[in-house]
Amino acid sequence: MLFIISIISFLAIHAAPNSFLSAGELNPNMTDEAINALKAVYGLDKPLLEQYFEWVKNIFSFNFGISFVTGGDVADEILKRLPITLIMNITALIAVFVISLYLGIKSALNYEKKTDYIIRQISLISFSMPSFYLALLFIIFFALNLDLFPIAGLHSIEEKVGLAYYTDMAWHLVLPVGVMIFVGLGSMIIYVRSLTLEILKSDYYYFALSRGLSKKELLRYYILPNLLPPIVTLLGLSLPGLIGGSVILESIFGIDGMGQLFFMSALSRDYPIIMGTLMITSFLTLLGNMFADLILLKLNPYMKH
Repeated sequence: MLFIISIISFLAIHAAPNSFLSAGELNPNMTDEAINALKAVYGLDKPLLEQYFEWVKNIFSFNFGISFVTGGDVADEILKRLPITLIMNITALIAVFVISLYLGIKSALNYEKKTDYIIRQISLISFSMPSFYLALLFIIFFALNLDLFPIAGLHSIEEKVGLAYYTDMAWHLVLPVGVMIFVGLGSMIIYVRSLTLEILKSDYYYFALSRGLSKKELLRYYILPNLLPPIVTLLGLSLPGLIGGSVILESIFGIDGMGQLFFMSALSRDYPIIMGTLMITSFLTLLGNMFADLILLKLNPYMKH
């Protein structure tokens, strides 16, 4: 899968109109000889197939090339920004899992009651809310009107050390992570509610209910074990959406993560960073799906047969 992604990414980048080294992009006064010399430095004067195999060979040594814009190593540029993007996405993923599990089950257990109606309305608002629009609403309400959270960035102007440094960073991440959580809840709540309703109508649940088991026992031994496998699968499939969404949010909130790096590189046509970011993001997504499969095996050992 990673090999197929590499082919598609490479061809898509090279099929894009214009390039960073096109005449007039760097400097209108640059001669064709100077542009050809730069192409030779970056290996862009070679046949496309040769460029691809050279790029793939370098990837195995974690060499993604040199940035057109900064002149720095692409791997170093990405690794500097990768941790904050991972922190945001993992935090949002865990929160979405816990909150949607709780609200989805609660909605199903209170079917057609007021609680069910309220939770369904929340999920529909979440499902239909664009992340960029919600981010602007959060900034206006929580940052400008209430002055509770900072508007953008990762750190305050005042230099902080130790625990205060990480507390300040967490405070700056409340709004962007909050947006990611709220936007991710909608479809997950609806999915959990639907699955729970199916379980509540099943024969084995009626049998357990007839035995006089308590609500906690029914939840622990009959509802959760049947809910978790499909939810874990859906969470694994939702990873690309979360990582893709961070491109917009990191740009809006001015966070120096992989999403903002990808966005700025796309604007400046910095192809080495674009391709490096695509490959690392794809690898992390596939890795997340593999972990989801391993968790499924743990939850349901019969799947391996």
